[in-house]
Amino acid sequence: MKVILASASPRRQELLKNIFTEFEIIPADVDETLNDSIKAEEAAQFLARKKAEFISKKYPEALVIGSDTTVVTGEKILGKPADKTDAKNMLCLLSGKTHKVITGVSLFYNGKEKSFSEVTEVVFFNLTDKEIENYLKTDEWSDKAGAYGIQGKAGLFVEKINGDYNNVVGLPVARLNRVLNDFVL
Repeated sequence: MKVILASASPRRQELLKNIFTEFEIIPADVDETLNDSIKAEEAAQFLARKKAEFISKKYPEALVIGSDTTVVTGEKILGKPADKTDAKNMLCLLSGKTHKVITGVSLFYNGKEKSFSEVTEVVFFNLTDKEIENYLKTDEWSDKAGAYGIQGKAGLFVEKINGDYNNVVGLPVARLNRVLNDFVL
């Protein structure tokens, strides 16, 4: 069976190696703009499905895995920061608070489709201005939802998590593996 990951994320690629030894990487070039009718908690799954469906149309015989991760605080989605100022604002917003990291996963294979979301709560310590400024000197904040990657230096910001650590990194591989066991049979 041909397996395609519809994502360019190096973190997702590493995590998917826990399930598959071989797979292709074909990022989905789709518009990720969300309309106002989509609730914050549903955004990641919506975008994951959009990505997987796009690639599946080109490769209908393959198992296509789409994924998207959002950081949600209240009803506000924190996407990838536009610049350092945006990243700083996001980190200040997350400081001392609990937020949700939601990863949506969508599978397409042989005319079937299955989508799900995994939610992990992350609690940040109160961050000092110096901690935030030092973090912003790294490149870790760029291209990451909520302006941080838990697997890097921002792991020092995390007081605790409730849920799947790998979900915060970008792919809930344990749950994905279980869903795949039922889906591809």
